[in-house]
Amino acid sequence: MLAAILVASGLMTMGCHREASEGAAEAGSPADATVLTLEQAIDRYLADSIGSRYATGELCIPVVAIVSVDSTNVADVKAWGDYWVFNYNVVGDTLKTVSGGNHPGLIHLRRTGQDGFAVVAFEQVDDGARYDPSAKRIFGDHYEAFKALNGDEVKREALRKAAISHFVKRNDVPVKLYQDFGWPALSIAD
Repeated sequence: MLAAILVASGLMTMGCHREASEGAAEAGSPADATVLTLEQAIDRYLADSIGSRYATGELCIPVVAIVSVDSTNVADVKAWGDYWVFNYNVVGDTLKTVSGGNHPGLIHLRRTGQDGFAVVAFEQVDDGARYDPSAKRIFGDHYEAFKALNGDEVKREALRKAAISHFVKRNDVPVKLYQDFGWPALSIAD
């Protein structure tokens, strides 16, 4: 059973480099815009450190599915998850996928104040023949939950759609559809 599934907040990113810091100075939170929630910190890391390695698009939208979090040590908060990064160009009312990929693993974060987080390390699952052994090692007791999430294409696509929807609403991007190369465009609306 998944301990939690959280979809990243969708910070505005252009060409996979953060253009604007958003959401940190909401009512009741510190005025410092650098304070990031756990999900925002992971989202920013994925866009800046992972998404920037792919072919550049106008927008970078990570999809974060957290399998489990261990926050017992504030100097090393652990977030096991199935992390995706997608770069898009805006063509009319459609986000057209330029590039992207999957990066499951364990993200280590540290607290940066009472409510903030910063990513300090990322243990990624290996590719190819080492994929399953490394996933078992990294996810440990959370392996079955990860495998269930990662293997559920319907759930993964629902998480992607939710992340896109949240991103376009939050950043006022005037699109209604998203489309992977060679596939029909899909509606962002619920």
